Amino acid sequence: MEQKKFDFNSIIGFALIFVIILWVMYNNRQDEVKAQAKAKTEKAIEAKAKKETTKDVAQTITDTTVGDSVKIQKLQGKLGSFAYSATLPSAKEAFTTLENDKVVLKIANKGGYIAEATLKDFKKFDKNSKELVALIKNNNAYFNLQLQTKDNRVLNTKDLFFEPTLTTVDGNQVLSMKLKSSDNAFLEYKYVLKPKDYMLDFDIRTQGLNTVLNTSKPIDFQWDMKTYRNEKSISYENRYAEIVFEYEDGKDDFVGQGRDKEETPDKVTYIAYKQHFFTSILLTKTPFEKASLKSHDLVQDQQKDTIFTKEFKTTSALAFNNGELDYKMNWYYGPADYTLLNNYDRNLDEIIPLGWGIFGWINKFIFVPLFGFLSTFMGLGIAIIVFTILIKIAMSPITFKSFLSQAKMKVLRPEIMEIGEKFSKDPMKKQQETMSLYNKAGVNPMAGCIPALIQIPFMYASFQFFPSAIELRQKGFLWAEDLSSFDAVITWDTHIPIISQIYGNHISLFPILAAIAIFFYMKMTSGDQAMSQPPQEGMPDMGKIMKIMIYLSPVMMLLFFNNYGSGLSLYNFISNLITIGIMLVIKKYFIDSDKIHAQIQENKSKPKTESKFQRKMREMMEQAEEQKKLQNKKK
Repeated sequence: MEQKKFDFNSIIGFALIFVIILWVMYNNRQDEVKAQAKAKTEKAIEAKAKKETTKDVAQTITDTTVGDSVKIQKLQGKLGSFAYSATLPSAKEAFTTLENDKVVLKIANKGGYIAEATLKDFKKFDKNSKELVALIKNNNAYFNLQLQTKDNRVLNTKDLFFEPTLTTVDGNQVLSMKLKSSDNAFLEYKYVLKPKDYMLDFDIRTQGLNTVLNTSKPIDFQWDMKTYRNEKSISYENRYAEIVFEYEDGKDDFVGQGRDKEETPDKVTYIAYKQHFFTSILLTKTPFEKASLKSHDLVQDQQKDTIFTKEFKTTSALAFNNGELDYKMNWYYGPADYTLLNNYDRNLDEIIPLGWGIFGWINKFIFVPLFGFLSTFMGLGIAIIVFTILIKIAMSPITFKSFLSQAKMKVLRPEIMEIGEKFSKDPMKKQQETMSLYNKAGVNPMAGCIPALIQIPFMYASFQFFPSAIELRQKGFLWAEDLSSFDAVITWDTHIPIISQIYGNHISLFPILAAIAIFFYMKMTSGDQAMSQPPQEGMPDMGKIMKIMIYLSPVMMLLFFNNYGSGLSLYNFISNLITIGIMLVIKKYFIDSDKIHAQIQENKSKPKTESKFQRKMREMMEQAEEQKKLQNKKK
C-alpha cells in the first residue's frame, strides 16, 4: 500500500494564492490614494468656478428693489423676462417647510428645490445619537433646470427665485413654487406631501412661457447629491451605496460600484440614489428619453473621508408638449425598507439588493416574510436565532441525505480502491467496474453532491438578506450594540498598514465565534468527505485540499466579516452550531455503518434493472472501449 506523504506543494500553492490576494488588495488601495490628490484638485477648481458664477447672479437679484429703474434694467440685462421674479417680495433666501410624522422637508425660494430632507424616525450613527438622519442638508444636493430663452439666454433655475404658496387640500400639504416671467406666465414646481408618507407628488409644468422659452428642444435638468455617511462603518455603508434605475419595461439596473462609474440608459421611469439603509428617488410617469447617470466614490481614505460616501449626478431632459412642460413625478426620501417600498407598487422593491434569480426568490418569498413575522413579537437577536433554527430544521432532510450518501460511499471506499488498483492501467475499464459496483450496491455517487448544491442558494441568499435588513439597524443583542454593523469588542486608533486596510481598526467577536464554529464543523466533516471520495487518477487529492480548507476558511471568515454587520455573523455562527448538532444526532441515531454495509451487500445480491441513463452510459463506455481496442490493433 502506498504510504501517505505530506504534500508541501499544495500548502505552498494555497499560501501563495492567499498572499497574492492580500497584495492585490493592498496595491489597489495605494492606487486609490494616489488618485485622491488629483481628484480633490479638479473638484476644487470646478467648485470655485461654479461658486463665482452663482454669486454673480445672486448679487444681481438680491441687490434689487421695486421702483429702482437702474437696477431693474441691470436685472433684465441678465435675466430677461425672468427679472420679474426677482422683483417680488419672495426674492430672498428663505424656506418653506413641509412636515408630517415621517419627514421634514425644507424647500428653498432660491432654486425651488428641496434644500433639506430630515427623517424623524431615524438617528445618525447610533440609537443614542441626538442627530436625526438628514439625507439633504448644507447644500449637498440640488435640482436644476437649464432654461434657454428665445433671446438666447441660458438660465439655471437653481440661481433664480421662486414664489412659494402653501395650502392644505384634503389634509395634504400643497406647496406651489413659481418662477415667474409675469403674473400669468411661470414655471411651477408643485409639491404635495400626504400624512404619514415618505413619498410626495412633484409636478413640473409651465404656463404661458412658450413666448419666452425656446421650445424647439427639451429642457435639460440635473439632479446632484453627495450622500452623507449615516452608519458606524463608512466602508461597509459605502459598499451598498449606488444608483439604481428602472426602464420603461419594468427592468431594473444599476450603475455599479467603483471610483467612477457611468451609464446612459433610455426610457427611464425612476432613478434612486441608494445609500445603505436610506434612499432618495425621483420617479416620473412620463419616462425620461435618455439619462446620463454618474457615480463617484468619495471615500479614498477612511481615516480622512468621513462625511460623504458617494457623489451621484443625473442629467436628462424634459420634453415640451404643445409648447409647455407637464410632468407628473414623485420624490421619495426615506428608508430603504423592502416591505415599505414594495407597498408603493412602483417596482421600488428592486432597489433593495436581495439577489438575482433563485437567490432573490428565496429572500422575497421565504426570508423576508419569515423574518418579518418573527421580528414582530421578539427581539431582533432572538429572531435571528429562531429564524436560523427554522431554516436549518427545514433543510435537515437534505442534510440527512447528504450525510447518508457520504456514509454509503465511505463503506464502498475499500472496494473502489481495490478496483482502482486492479485496473490502474485501464482507466476505461476501471470506470466501468466502478459504475457497475455503484449500480449493484444501489448507491448514487451524485446523491451527496445534489443536497449540498440545494443548500448553496440559501447560504448565498443570507449574504444578501442580512446586510439589506433595515430592521436590524441600531438594534442590539448581547454585546452587539447594532446588529446591522460590526460588534467591536476591541478598537484602536493607530493606523496599521495592510491590517487596518483589510481587517480594520477593531476586532469583532461574532465573526470570531463563527470562524471557530466553521473550524470545528470542517474538522468533523473533512474526514468523512475525504473517505467518501476515493482519489481519482489525474484529479487533486480532496483529502489534502480539505485539510488546508479547515484552516483557510476560518481565516477568510475573520478577514472579510470583521467589518460586516454582526447580524450576518450571528446567523453564520448559529447556523454552523446547529449543523454540527444535526450532524452529531444523525451520526449517532440515524446512520449505522454496519447496517449500511449489510444493506449494500443485500442490494448486490438482488437483480438490478438498468435505467435508461445507466444503459446509455454503459453503451457509451463500451463503444469507447471498442474504439480503443481498434486503435491499438492498427498500431
